[in-house]
Amino acid sequence: MGEAYEVLRRAVLTMELLPGQALSERGLESLAGASRTPVRAALVRLAHEGLTVRDGRGWRVAPLDLDEVRAVVEHREVVECGAVALAVERATPAGLDAVQVLAESAADDADTGLRDGAQFHVALARLSRNDFLADAVEGALTRLARTRWLEVRSGASREQARAEHVAILAAVRAGDADRAVALVREHARGTRDRLLAHLEADRLGLRSRGVAVVGAAPVG
Repeated sequence: MGEAYEVLRRAVLTMELLPGQALSERGLESLAGASRTPVRAALVRLAHEGLTVRDGRGWRVAPLDLDEVRAVVEHREVVECGAVALAVERATPAGLDAVQVLAESAADDADTGLRDGAQFHVALARLSRNDFLADAVEGALTRLARTRWLEVRSGASREQARAEHVAILAAVRAGDADRAVALVREHARGTRDRLLAHLEADRLGLRSRGVAVVGAAPVG
């Protein structure tokens, strides 16, 4: 199941399988390189992550939902601000050094940018030594992965994210909890505004390419 899950998850996140696209267990066997049973198990697992949904007797890739994006980013902001405040108190020098490597990583493409950005935020949250907070950050990033992938396709966006990550970690190293929290909040809200603005502006274009976009969350 693990291999089929990884293949299908990547196909959904990179929108090789488009939001709203109808899926069948049999039809995915070739793409997943697996039989129907592990494909079904992978689809169930993806459903728990909000990436697929049941559609009668079949399946469908979950649509891009502007309202959900807004809600998940708000959830992430609250959790990650709490985690970084604790990280200022609890982070070890070795832990900070490990996260520094992730913060300074320069991604050359969207796939690497998506992976490295998620790894940084989860590792930063784990400096709080509270696995519940870190797991919540990881879950939120999973729910946002498809829309984040749209943004990290731009080299300028990847560089902006890297610079913001470096600044956040510098505040944690300096023991400045207020600044670290403010930077995390600004980073999360900036990401939200860019994602929603992009999706709203390109709603018709996305739909013309077969991408299902629902919701009407305003920016800001």
